[in-house]
Amino acid sequence: MTIEAQVSRRGGRDARRIIRTAPKVEMLPTLKRGLPVIEPMDAEQVERIHEASLAILEEVGVVFRDPIALEDWKRAGADVRGERVHLDRALVMDLIKTIPPDIEYFARNPAKNVQLGGPNSIFVPMTGAPYMRDLDDVRRGPTIADLGTFHKLAHMMPALHSSAHHIVEPMDIVVAHRHLHITYSSMKHSDKIFMGMTTSPKNAEDVLDMCEILFGEGFMETHAVTTGNCNGNSPLVWDQVMLGAMRAFCRRNQPVLCSPFVLGGANTPASTAAAVAQLNAEALSALAYTQVIRKGCPAIYGHYLSTVSMQSGAPMAGTPEISLMNFMIGQMARRYNVPWRTSNLLGGAKIFDAQAGYESAMTMMAVLMSGANYIWHSAGWNEAGMHCSIAKFVVDAEVCAMGYRMTQGIQWGDFDEALAAVRDVGPGGHYLGHPHTQANFERAFFIPKLFDNNSIEQWKVDGAKDIKQRALDHAKHLLGEYQEPTLDQAKDEELRVYIDRRSREIPAVDALNEDH
Repeated sequence: MTIEAQVSRRGGRDARRIIRTAPKVEMLPTLKRGLPVIEPMDAEQVERIHEASLAILEEVGVVFRDPIALEDWKRAGADVRGERVHLDRALVMDLIKTIPPDIEYFARNPAKNVQLGGPNSIFVPMTGAPYMRDLDDVRRGPTIADLGTFHKLAHMMPALHSSAHHIVEPMDIVVAHRHLHITYSSMKHSDKIFMGMTTSPKNAEDVLDMCEILFGEGFMETHAVTTGNCNGNSPLVWDQVMLGAMRAFCRRNQPVLCSPFVLGGANTPASTAAAVAQLNAEALSALAYTQVIRKGCPAIYGHYLSTVSMQSGAPMAGTPEISLMNFMIGQMARRYNVPWRTSNLLGGAKIFDAQAGYESAMTMMAVLMSGANYIWHSAGWNEAGMHCSIAKFVVDAEVCAMGYRMTQGIQWGDFDEALAAVRDVGPGGHYLGHPHTQANFERAFFIPKLFDNNSIEQWKVDGAKDIKQRALDHAKHLLGEYQEPTLDQAKDEELRVYIDRRSREIPAVDALNEDH
């Protein structure tokens, strides 16, 4: 039953309580950072990383396992030796200069458009989990309905600016058709911006065709509506699938994340500074290639950061070196004047426990203070990305709202009024009944909904629930109040027809589509 229906059937105190406790789903606008960023490198050290990266590109080279990319680089003037491309520093820097420093994203609801670059940042949920922890905290394989649940929750979380794409993998849809249903779920269950699948070049084309149906012919030529992600194979390799998907996005003038995949100590040197130099070279090579494809198209300096346990070989989250790398990469991206992406609220814990909280908090503080723009994996990530937890998803989203408030910086708008209250109250008084407090208490200090700050007696009366149980109860409440944002009926029908047609055309066993 909707909030409006409940209120219409009740009156007085009950009606007021429903309104007061109803979920607030209005999305926060783009985060405009008001705090200074942490920059551990001085100007000489920034240039040292820059020069080391350019030397790697010139002397070691980067492998592009893709004949189209190799021909593109030859035409651009690069030194191509087999699959290895040696990139002259002047060529790379000339190409990087043509990347727009800012991006405006357009959602199907114009009130949810966002900006990216410079001081502007957005929070995006996690993606890619092959398992989930559901509303009963059971770890299992997800379905397309479960993906819809996460998209609904993303729609209702004020600090999340996107519904992402495959937050969890829908295992009940054949692999070759998943991208169609994932994209439709992103579009259908939320009117925020979303990501586009890059699992193959043709899949990327399908996603972009669906975007054209949603936004109209020609709109994407001048408007960013989705984001692709292309992961590199560190060390120093870009493969055919990712490069083909990158071409699909760039040709349609849509932003793509150029993301080396760092497992520090395994596919990079066991050195924080040297790992960043390699990562920077990899990112620059892909960013430059986006401009070979289409000069002036938007692109984002991306990466995924983890360090590897030398005891188990497993990736680790929340370690000090990851924080340092985020600070350093922020400095490099600002040197090149391009927007950049990082990963947020990462945890390696197998359940939503104290380890998950500590690791996530360590990651988030570094991310916010590094000045990242596209803040991905901002809700739900646990078990090194192997599962997305509904409980952690909603708590992470609230933590993002807390981080949003902090990173906005100090607010001075009511400073004089608040000082006047000091004179009114005087020594020994209290501010609880003062008009300034009454007018400002709801926005003066962030009040978490999911963190319990009551007395232990009240906590016991309320059921002695830990944060996981409170989060699951809150998620159920949100889903009960969810109202689907209306999608134009004609566009909805056209999208369904497209999905049906492509599902018939794509063989169910088709795992890799060729670049067209």
